[in-house]
Amino acid sequence: MAKGLFTQCLCLLTDGRTTVEDVRAALKAADFKVLKRAKPQKDWQLGGPILVVNYRPEVNGFAAVDLVERPWPDEMGDPKADAKTFGAWGAGHFGPLAFPGGLARAGEHSWAWEAGRAIGAVHRGFIRLRTSYVFSTKGDAPLIPQDYDSLAELMFLSRAVVAVLDVPGILCYFNPNGEVLRDAAGFREMWDACQEQKKTPLPLWTNIRFFNLDQKLGFMDTVGNGQLDVPDVEAVYPKGKYSPSTIDNYLRNVTHYLLGLDRKMQTGETIDGPGEREQSWTTEVVKDGTIAPPRRVVRLYPKERHEAVQEALAAARKA
Repeated sequence: MAKGLFTQCLCLLTDGRTTVEDVRAALKAADFKVLKRAKPQKDWQLGGPILVVNYRPEVNGFAAVDLVERPWPDEMGDPKADAKTFGAWGAGHFGPLAFPGGLARAGEHSWAWEAGRAIGAVHRGFIRLRTSYVFSTKGDAPLIPQDYDSLAELMFLSRAVVAVLDVPGILCYFNPNGEVLRDAAGFREMWDACQEQKKTPLPLWTNIRFFNLDQKLGFMDTVGNGQLDVPDVEAVYPKGKYSPSTIDNYLRNVTHYLLGLDRKMQTGETIDGPGEREQSWTTEVVKDGTIAPPRRVVRLYPKERHEAVQEALAAARKA
């Protein structure tokens, strides 16, 4: 999937007792301009009770904040058994980059919030905060404006998340595109620290996961960089030389590098390795990442480990 009807989507998981009026009050108290409340769609997959929030009206930019009183559909439906959910997912209603099993994977890799590992089983509803530029427009209107700014969108929706976090019934924050889970305290701590230091709050939007490829090689990757219109990053590394925390920091730094790059990286380029300038790593630009969800990635690893890395990746794909 790609950005289209909706360009970003952040979520909050609830225990089922949150009301749309509580959400409206919280947004208005934080100085968001709520333009109207719309009736729920006939099919819940397309929208529960919806609040339309002003974002960039000069280019028909608005946010839809809707409340759904049922669990997140992590399997994303089936073309035969649940065609409505499947169709809504295909159209981006659950996030333009969401993929089946995203909540389960977010729980599995909820390193910053251990309780998030079980949240999928206990939540009873969710709130979606989605940006779009095609509300109430003619069919020939552009899906995305010329001066589109993905970072500004995510900052806007994240401020709305902060405003709504204390509404009764909110259990946690969930980003379906970056497969991130955070409780209210963890979200605010990261948000406030990044605001104070004037840093981009990547950990709130994109997750980092780690795996073992074999006894000698570790594997870590990012999920969700596509929200910022750059590829995700994979790193394959010798476990005896680098710690996961070092690679975690490296993946964030490479993401920042990609955000500042005015061209696309190419296979075969060299790049500085983690925390050092003496050793070069090599790059492979691939259409599909090694581990779900499917997405474009830049794969990085030490040049001299090329053969071992390729053998380990091939074995992992067969497993």
